[in-house]
Amino acid sequence: MAGSVGDAGDSAEKPKLHAPSFRRLLLLNAPEWKHVLVGCLSAILSGAIQPVYAYAMGCTFSIYYLTDHEEIKDKTRMYAFIFLGLVVCSFLLNVGQHYSFGAMGEYLTKRTRERMLEKVLTFEVGWFDHGDNSSGAICSWLSKDANIVRSLVGDRMALVIQTVSVVLIAFIMGLVIAWRLALVMLAMQPFIVAASTLDKQAQAETSKIAADAVSNLRTITAFSSQDRILRLFARAQDGPYRESIRQSWFTGFGLGTSVSLTIFSWALNYWYCGKLMAERLITVEAAFQTTMILVTTGRVIADACSMTTDIAKGADAVSSVFAILDRQTKIDPDNPKGHKPEKITGDVEIIDVDFAYPSRPDVTIFKGFSLSIVAGKSTALVGQSGSGKSTIIGLIERFYDPLKGVVNIDGRDIRAYNLQALRRHIGLVSQEPTLFAGTIKENIMLEAEAASEAEVEDAARSANAHDFISTLKDGYDTWCGDRGVQLSGGQKQRIAIARAILKNPAVLLLDEATSALGASEKAVQEALERVMVGRTSVVVAHRLSTVQSCDTIAVLERGVVVEKGTHASLMANGRSGAYFGLVSLQQGGKQH
Repeated sequence: MAGSVGDAGDSAEKPKLHAPSFRRLLLLNAPEWKHVLVGCLSAILSGAIQPVYAYAMGCTFSIYYLTDHEEIKDKTRMYAFIFLGLVVCSFLLNVGQHYSFGAMGEYLTKRTRERMLEKVLTFEVGWFDHGDNSSGAICSWLSKDANIVRSLVGDRMALVIQTVSVVLIAFIMGLVIAWRLALVMLAMQPFIVAASTLDKQAQAETSKIAADAVSNLRTITAFSSQDRILRLFARAQDGPYRESIRQSWFTGFGLGTSVSLTIFSWALNYWYCGKLMAERLITVEAAFQTTMILVTTGRVIADACSMTTDIAKGADAVSSVFAILDRQTKIDPDNPKGHKPEKITGDVEIIDVDFAYPSRPDVTIFKGFSLSIVAGKSTALVGQSGSGKSTIIGLIERFYDPLKGVVNIDGRDIRAYNLQALRRHIGLVSQEPTLFAGTIKENIMLEAEAASEAEVEDAARSANAHDFISTLKDGYDTWCGDRGVQLSGGQKQRIAIARAILKNPAVLLLDEATSALGASEKAVQEALERVMVGRTSVVVAHRLSTVQSCDTIAVLERGVVVEKGTHASLMANGRSGAYFGLVSLQQGGKQH
């Protein structure tokens, strides 16, 4: 298993895009087979209307060459009713076709987005560390690619089926009516239909810049960085802009050629019609019928070919969608064979671990690192920034797997657990707590949906959050806003602490849990100390005053535990001790 984990750096590469499988895409629409049947049948019949209409138009033109006025009236009346019938059929068939394919597309969009998001949520945290997999890029995939796939299945598939129906029926009718003229006109069709150019502009980078700018608007505003963001956005647009200019030249040339060939084909057609009629090889009626059928068919083919750009984009989107759906996560969060503990004691052991982040495989964080965390006791991790404190939190949560060595919980390798079941017994309060766009109550109950209002309120009191929540207009029903934007940093952190308290985990991980607190820090610190009693607690802190009461303090330097003990025993080491130096440094900074 360790060997597979060692390949974590491979996730930096984008998933390989295989050839798009439209058959597989259609299988996603299998539950809508009735819509598929009605849509395809409607498209085929709708395609048949075009050559039938052209045939009737050819017959109508030939009527005026008749000498009997009554016969002219009778046939004109007959074809008028035929046109009226074609109008009604066309209306009904188009409604059936576009409704069926539209419904298929919408169902497919919903299903594709759900499956992509479900799959993305199973990926290991290391996958999200790479810039190509930012939140902006993922949202772009979910919105843009799913919509393109919908368009491909809905509008484009209907057009393709309808075009194939038109072409086959028209060619057969033309060959039956006047095969000589039909062969000449068919030979001209490839030259009339100009090939459309493919547009492969990649807007992912601009989408990422825009998403990051909007989500970090306060920081941008505070540093007056609007102009810099706009310059970055404009620079990212340079490539697509130049590609659009280049494509416009090809498009203009192709359009001019297509129009010229169309006019030439008409001239050739009229000349050959006159030649065949002079030799009495075809009748006037046959000439009109064949000409109308095949000329209108050429226009249909040209319209269909103009959609090749959208079809190409759709093919790329299909490949992108299936690249996500086919990717296998390196850390399965719901392995059915994994151990599902009903409860854990919280004994944590990190043994001979080598570790480097997947996004920075060349930077070694741990080399042969070992640490024992006693169950039911509180352990503080202190040290300079970059010493590996938060990395230990990530390893215990199994956000990442070590390249070598093991992380044991209750004597069992963490990789042998069902992660979802294990994480139910682990609570985490991070340095930057995340709140969701819901009410305060919903955010506190995120991991304990069955909790009563009294339990929610008790948890908020323990986190010293109840007082400020009570002063809000809607109390616990106050809307937090996107990412908790309506609340201050300290308020968000207290709600996150209340959420962890309500969960009542066996292992509590506090990664700078009081970093955003101000005047309320002492009260919340006391609450956390009460909560940590009787459970395994791992506390990461820069302010050493907050960890003095912990049972064990481990001092880290460059990924190595250099000291370990209680606050008193470590201070007893005097100036030669690393912990003593850290405490003196902070106290000196405060005095200064």
